[in-house]
Amino acid sequence: MTGHRYDGHDQARMLPEEPKRWLLDGVAHADRRGPFVRDRARVLHSAALRRLAGKTQVVGPGEGAEITGMPRNRLTHSLEVAQIGRSIAEELGCDPDVVDTAGLAHDIGHPPFGHNGEKALDQVAAAHGGFEGNAQTLRILVRLEPKIGGGGLNLTRASLDAACKYPWPRRSGVRKYGAYPDDLAALRWLRAGAPEGRRCLESQVMDWSDDVAYSVHDVEDGILAGRIELAGLADAGERGALAGLAATNFGADRAACEEAGVRLARLPVVAAVVQATDAADTIAGGASTAGQVALKRLTSALVSRFASAAVEATRAAHGPGPLGRYAADLLVPPPVAAEVALLKAMAVRYVMSDPARLRMQADQRVLITELAGSVADGAPGSLSQPMREAWCAAGDDTARWRVVIDQLASLTDQQAHDWHARLPGR
Repeated sequence: MTGHRYDGHDQARMLPEEPKRWLLDGVAHADRRGPFVRDRARVLHSAALRRLAGKTQVVGPGEGAEITGMPRNRLTHSLEVAQIGRSIAEELGCDPDVVDTAGLAHDIGHPPFGHNGEKALDQVAAAHGGFEGNAQTLRILVRLEPKIGGGGLNLTRASLDAACKYPWPRRSGVRKYGAYPDDLAALRWLRAGAPEGRRCLESQVMDWSDDVAYSVHDVEDGILAGRIELAGLADAGERGALAGLAATNFGADRAACEEAGVRLARLPVVAAVVQATDAADTIAGGASTAGQVALKRLTSALVSRFASAAVEATRAAHGPGPLGRYAADLLVPPPVAAEVALLKAMAVRYVMSDPARLRMQADQRVLITELAGSVADGAPGSLSQPMREAWCAAGDDTARWRVVIDQLASLTDQQAHDWHARLPGR
């Protein structure tokens, strides 16, 4: 199938660049890669992406010794999102490199300690525009990551738009947003010609791939850690509790999620994992080969189930031709969306709501708050060199605080602990 046609508007970059050439034996050769292939390479080789290896997904990088093969971190999660998104893009005809790039980039704005760190930084920055991981992602892509002077990675319009989950500025009553006031010019540029408030198809594919990866792989890690037992899906009381969490945390329909739990419990791949656990083929702490195979079959089957359902529903609505940008919307059947929401609720109930974890998260928020105050008081000397330059160039207190927030958001979990340990009086 021929792919969707991306025109010069889609392939444009914010800042002009000279054609790339490379030398071999004194002869200049033109770079024949397409613009979207180059976008993917820029994100893949970025320091911001590498830092995700040290940032929390659900279980922190320093935790999870009990998990065979180690738990996911933000980097491995992003790689999985990119792969799932690429597969869906190939089925729909949108450019797979655009969706791959968006999957790689979608979480690079996350601070240390994942969503918990995001909450802490939002409180710290409340008087200076707040903090939002998605807005920070755009800021990194168009400003902070050093590739093109003053333009971040200087990605194409199509790739930036695909990486933008929430293509609007901060609004009253809307929790998620995609750009800080400093970066509104970049948001206007990448959204030029786009329907107001509507996400491009590539962004919708990335977002669904994120949900699929999050729901399936976080449950896999929870099973490996011995914190999640799929047998609970067959229990009406547990299904009800999970459905309630899915409704509260993810806006899902409670009744639909209870029905989703019944369907999931009846899947042969789910039954195989339950049977392995019931037979004392312990998965946590080192499963037998049979137990590991059952779990991998489960994750593979669920990812295929959820990705294929979206492809088939979208094709049924929009026909067999190549789809991309604003030619179509991704359609996810409501029963499948309910299944994904229920699995996400399992991680909330059995992993993230653990009392020891909640205490640890409270300590992390205190750490971020104390670190922010100390770094702000000690600036510019407390900042790394690039951030020091930005702080000195800032025109007011809000701009200087934004530099402090940029600095803290760039840290890995371990770096945040290390910086905090060096605070005066500790």
